[in-house]
Amino acid sequence: MLTQLTTYTANTKRYLRFAAVLSVVFSLGVLAVNFNRQATSWTTNSLTFSLIHLALSLANAWVTYTILKQANQHKTVISADNKIRRDETTSPATIPAWHRPLGALLMFSVLLGNPFNFISGVLLLFRKVQAYQYYLLFSVLVDLTILVISLINLTKPTLNPQFSFGIGLLVTSLVLHWLLLLVSPKLAQTETGIGFWLSILAMGLLALTGNVLSAVAAWLLFRTRQETTRRSILANIARHEVAMFGLYVITVILALAVTSYWTFEYSYAVENNYSAILQSPSWLYPLGTDNFGRDVFSRLVFGGRISLLVGLLATFAPLLIGGFLGAVAGYYSHRIDQTIMRLLDILYAIPGILLAITIVTAFGTSTQNLILALSIGGIPGYARTMRASVLQVKQMEYIEAAHAVGVSDAKIILKHVIPNASAPMIIRSSLTVATAVISTSSLSYLGLGVESHIPEWGNILRIGSDYLETHPYLAIYPGLAIIALVLSFNFLGDGLRDALDPKMQK
Repeated sequence: MLTQLTTYTANTKRYLRFAAVLSVVFSLGVLAVNFNRQATSWTTNSLTFSLIHLALSLANAWVTYTILKQANQHKTVISADNKIRRDETTSPATIPAWHRPLGALLMFSVLLGNPFNFISGVLLLFRKVQAYQYYLLFSVLVDLTILVISLINLTKPTLNPQFSFGIGLLVTSLVLHWLLLLVSPKLAQTETGIGFWLSILAMGLLALTGNVLSAVAAWLLFRTRQETTRRSILANIARHEVAMFGLYVITVILALAVTSYWTFEYSYAVENNYSAILQSPSWLYPLGTDNFGRDVFSRLVFGGRISLLVGLLATFAPLLIGGFLGAVAGYYSHRIDQTIMRLLDILYAIPGILLAITIVTAFGTSTQNLILALSIGGIPGYARTMRASVLQVKQMEYIEAAHAVGVSDAKIILKHVIPNASAPMIIRSSLTVATAVISTSSLSYLGLGVESHIPEWGNILRIGSDYLETHPYLAIYPGLAIIALVLSFNFLGDGLRDALDPKMQK
């Protein structure tokens, strides 16, 4: 028998469970940090903040537990003959009226710094959430995260000349995203008019701050007006809560890389300050300073640009080159296939990290040479993946039909073969970005990546490794940044796999 729950949707319950667990863990972490800082001398403000923070998270967990318990007790049963009947032992499930006020409270509790309560609050308010609303929800969290991180610079004696403009832009983006989220249930129901198109235009313009989730939300909202029953890949990813969380972390790093041009002062990351050497974390230097007196917090923010840029470009280049070579090798005759693949096998036989070290050593340490070194080593893997997919696709009937009507080989490859064989390539690319980030940091750690004076996570980690016993935070913070970015791309890769796999969707 199949079961249909009569309360919140299955996707909403998964998100609620995910957010509730992380909310409690996050609140316990806040309590532990405050206890470590305050020791035995708790202040009233610190104790009150920690207890309120934990109480809201426990309330979130409790209401989620009741929803999941109710869903298991109250259900509609569909028999084998497709006749719907209700379980005789239970009464119809209803959603309590107090869920919405609690949802509003949890949503605004994000001001205490708990993003997971915000997720639960929105879900309790809307109850049934469409794909574009999930992206709007995380767009608000991205804006809020970037705004909080940027406001930390107020403790600095000097600010970026564009700081006021940057903060104003972030506040505007946050307010508009929040308003769009609140009215989002009506956006897909109203007739296409000026309000609908202004909403899409606003989301698209707000994406210029690096918040790409806003652009995705605009696209999915636009698709609600198209008469199609096919779910897009982006809509399927929204059903995967872990993938969305990974996408949120990636978007935060991307948006921070864009907005830091206005909100962060670059001199704190590169200029030596011998009066502030190896200082512990404080309000002035949130993550401390290194052996040259440079602010580690600023260096991590600007270092995210390099790590993300190299990771994306070192993935995009071999994706195009290797994908094209693999498509040609898989589509054409045995001779062309053997020629291309045997040449790539020679390149594949050389370990990627060894090839990258050789290229960087020969041409010098620079960001361009690092991207080139990592890109060349990734071409054979992408070519093999594409070739395997093309060998399956070219046997399909629509390829034979295209041949029969006289369509050229180039048009068949570009219009029919590559689009239908690209799913494994997309999944592989999301995982390759994580590998490229690790390789970038590893080479920089060895002094073979980007120039040593440029803020990059591997460079920061290399300096911090010399002070593990006396100042361990210098290595812990860049290490955590690398781990967070790599895990996020891995989570996104898992979501892409599920979104592109028809069996997983069923």
